[in-house]
Amino acid sequence: MIRTSLLFILAVSSAAILSFSCTAQNKLSYKKDKALIKTFDQNFKDAGEQYKLLAKNLPADMFPKTYFPATGKYEFSKSEWWCSGFYPGTLLYIYEQTKDQALYNEAVRILSVLEKEKHNTTTHDLGFMMYCSFGNANRIAAKPEYKEILLTSAKSLASRFNPKVGCIKSWDSKASDYLVIIDNMMNLELLFWATRVSGDSSFYKIAVTHANTTIKNHFRPDYSSYHVVNYNAETGAVQKKRTAQGAADESAWARGQAWGLYGFTVMFRETKDPVYLNQAKHIASFILNNPTLPGDKIPYWDFNAPGIPNALRDASAASIMASAFIELSYYVDKKDAVLYLKTAEAMLRSLSTPAYKAALGTNGGFLLQHGVGSLPGKTEIDVPLTYGDYYYIEAMERYKNLGKQF
Repeated sequence: MIRTSLLFILAVSSAAILSFSCTAQNKLSYKKDKALIKTFDQNFKDAGEQYKLLAKNLPADMFPKTYFPATGKYEFSKSEWWCSGFYPGTLLYIYEQTKDQALYNEAVRILSVLEKEKHNTTTHDLGFMMYCSFGNANRIAAKPEYKEILLTSAKSLASRFNPKVGCIKSWDSKASDYLVIIDNMMNLELLFWATRVSGDSSFYKIAVTHANTTIKNHFRPDYSSYHVVNYNAETGAVQKKRTAQGAADESAWARGQAWGLYGFTVMFRETKDPVYLNQAKHIASFILNNPTLPGDKIPYWDFNAPGIPNALRDASAASIMASAFIELSYYVDKKDAVLYLKTAEAMLRSLSTPAYKAALGTNGGFLLQHGVGSLPGKTEIDVPLTYGDYYYIEAMERYKNLGKQF
């Protein structure tokens, strides 16, 4: 079994190297916007100051969720909240750019609070929680204990996979429901990492099976995605397709489209299967050609939101999209690469203006304003969001590093 798994890894790695050598040239010839990079450098410095303010107001064993500017009040969570990994992950990204040791020390401190979630088998979000945090920590300064935490987390995530359905369960519900959300595509990266490190191909196979089932059942003919698919756990049959955080069952919830774009871009990076590249390109086309995408490229919270053009924007969706577009540009022809990079530039340029980027000392220390968590759920509406900050910083770092291998 181990020998077979190792051969499997070698084959995948060889394909990845070959494909990368054929696609990486896009970045070497693209002329980056020097003025925009200067803006990003200032943004990183500002982010460091903002996150020090956030850390100062954070209870020792809690994680930031959001902040309400109108009242000056924070909302915090315990470590089991799905967003818990973004705070340390953002600290680590900012540290990489600023080398401010205080930020790194705060990340290490909060990681010790988060560690116990490696055993959490009640959530599908261990990729967000553990890979965005410990994954970045291990990338910056690899440690055996980080490897153990990540592998244990991958095992906990894999425990939620049902081979009859072909998916990792997202939300626990009544026995007759097996709920899977498009967000779950973002948690598969942890499984690919686990296969590379352990030589156990079962993680890889779960990720691929989940992605294939998602392509089959989550997408409409125009490549917009449903938010939630409810399967029959015994037969794998689709029982219902609906939304939870979008405007309607048949609407295109903006952050859901972002999760799909990012998730299938990662799928291609990890497998080099053109099916996933084509899926990512189709999702990109849906976003870029959508008549409701505003000129500044910051999407409304739902592409079919009632009240457009007066509907709320979602800065978090734009951050995720920008980061995904930058990576996707590595894997396509020059024409599409330029289109994706120009789009990412436009999104990041808009996010870096006072319309979205908070002034120093405001916003509770969060970076971005105007995120929408769940408007139907009446939670986190037009407020800062930790994942908006995380992918904003990641996208700016990716842009600065254009041409370097993922």
